[in-house]
Amino acid sequence: MDFKLIMVFVDQERTDIVLDAARDAGATGATIINNAQGRGHKPHYTFFGFEFMGARSVVLILVEASRSRGVLDAVCAAGKLDESKETGIAIELDVAQAVGLQEHIEFLRQQPK
Repeated sequence: MDFKLIMVFVDQERTDIVLDAARDAGATGATIINNAQGRGHKPHYTFFGFEFMGARSVVLILVEASRSRGVLDAVCAAGKLDESKETGIAIELDVAQAVGLQEHIEFLRQQPK
């Protein structure tokens, strides 16, 4: 079975919405890394001159390749990723090998595509 890894970088308040959309689109699970921070091309300064870096989540979703486009589209819409440059991004990566997935593979074989 071929897999894709979808990585979603989104504001923490949108994490649950993104997770629900991914599951509804066919994802069987995800790993969430909270409190990630990053910088854009232009710093955002607050009062006192401190740079503001809001808390983000990194959502890692390993999906069967034939379901990846639907999941990617769903998380993009749910996270409102195309609304502005501040809402987040999602990327899809090819997975050369994955182990520890036997139960997931059996579950996926029983599901309609």
